[in-house]
Amino acid sequence: MSLYLEPHQSLNRKPTQYENLLGDSIERAFGQGIKELAELVAYLNNAGPSPQVGDIWTDATFETEMARLGN
Repeated sequence: MSLYLEPHQSLNRKPTQYENLLGDSIERAFGQGIKELAELVAYLNNAGPSPQVGDIWTDATFETEMARLGN
């Protein structure tokens, strides 16, 4: 039994380009020390990608998108 998380172990498909871009951007934000949601949302609005629904990221759109992608 592996004690380590395997990337995408729960996906039954490859991530989309949008999912990869969003994940990469979130990782870069964390790498820069961003820890608060408001700072992360501001980072995403500056660096991209844009949300799939709406023009800009908000706390609510980010939380909704994370819930959608987690299903």
